[in-house]
Amino acid sequence: MARTCLTIILAAGEGSRMKSSTPKVLHKIANKTLLGHVMNAAQIAGGNSHSVVVGKEAAKVEAEAKTHSDKVDVFLQTERLGTGHAVLAAKDAIEREFDDILVLFGDTPLIQAETLQRLRKSLENGAQVVVLGFRTNDPTGYGRLVENEGKLVAIREHKDASEDELKIKFCNGGIMAFSGKHAMSLLNAIGNDNVNKEYYLTDIVEIAKKGDLKVVAIEADESEVMGVNDRFQLAQIEDIWQQTKRAELMRSGVTMHAPSTVYLSYDTIIEPDTIIEPNVVFGPNVSVKSAAQIKAFSHLEGAQVASKAIVGPYARLRPGAQLKEGSKVGNFCEIKNAIVEEGAKVNHLSYIGDAHIGKNANIGAGTITCNYDGMNKHKTKIGENAFIGSNSSLIAPVEIGDDAYVGSGSVITSNVPSNDLAIARSRQSNKTGLAIKIRARNQAIKDAKNK
Repeated sequence: MARTCLTIILAAGEGSRMKSSTPKVLHKIANKTLLGHVMNAAQIAGGNSHSVVVGKEAAKVEAEAKTHSDKVDVFLQTERLGTGHAVLAAKDAIEREFDDILVLFGDTPLIQAETLQRLRKSLENGAQVVVLGFRTNDPTGYGRLVENEGKLVAIREHKDASEDELKIKFCNGGIMAFSGKHAMSLLNAIGNDNVNKEYYLTDIVEIAKKGDLKVVAIEADESEVMGVNDRFQLAQIEDIWQQTKRAELMRSGVTMHAPSTVYLSYDTIIEPDTIIEPNVVFGPNVSVKSAAQIKAFSHLEGAQVASKAIVGPYARLRPGAQLKEGSKVGNFCEIKNAIVEEGAKVNHLSYIGDAHIGKNANIGAGTITCNYDGMNKHKTKIGENAFIGSNSSLIAPVEIGDDAYVGSGSVITSNVPSNDLAIARSRQSNKTGLAIKIRARNQAIKDAKNK
């Protein structure tokens, strides 16, 4: 039978140092909240149930947590009396007797599911308490993990460490796992006999040791346990996440001409042989199939780009944009809730919203689908091989048939049947010599102003 697992996520930290009205754990990395990243890792690691301990702005944090799992309980920590006290806020969940209990922090978004699985594996192999540590060249300020013959004997705070202990570079990352069988007895044994009168979760190590329980430490990369306390740290962690994701994509066969200028979202999917030029932003829910090209200064969100399609430069794909194989959306074009079928081209300076563009259709520069009447959206349908002349306005709802032509500068208000040519503009009239009179009049006005 598979081992059961409860993850307790401490998310009660205030965001005062963030200088924000938004709770700290609701700030975002790669368009996903810090809390969302942690919960995602916990779920992949096999968490059966999640307990989120909240403080101020509890309703907002609870709402976010429940968007990530339907197996989540939220507990309120009314007083800030230390990490041990925070974990005990989830007492009702702990008493359900899970095999494994993981204690995580809602502001450490880079924690990896594989690392959490290693914590659980240590419990399965007989440890009752497992502490996650990291190594650093500058351990100043961190609690040291003191080991003896492969077992963890203490977590020594920097201010309390001996001269020899200060030389230890294996430091406490804060994240911890312990056996569900021993959880309540260990937590209840934590006291507050310290200067701050707080209950520290780290005391569990020595409590477990006195109880002859097996305590071990495992190692993770330092970045995994980095927490967010201010906007600078938020930016640092964003940078680490972005570098990691870019490297992953490039190793999978994606070309990036200037990787540091490409911004990715948590769910960005890009297949091999795609080329990404500089200064491209991927918002949430974007997938790009193989051999597509995303040219410089383009912005994509909620869009699907098929194989061999070309986007940009300076293009914007908004939610609902679907570019089929070999289609093209060029410079200064915006596509929203529209399908651009195979081989179709929207090359310059156009807005295509709430529309369906047929195969191999050509949309001329400056074309606009006028989809909004002030209250409701309406759809434009353009058939296969249709040709829309430059600077045309298509007033939706309207249909342009297969192989139809729309003359440049037209305002189309009625359907255009297949193979028809539609011209909707006034007839040109030339007034012989009138330009001379107009210039003379304008010059006189200018001279009068300069007197």
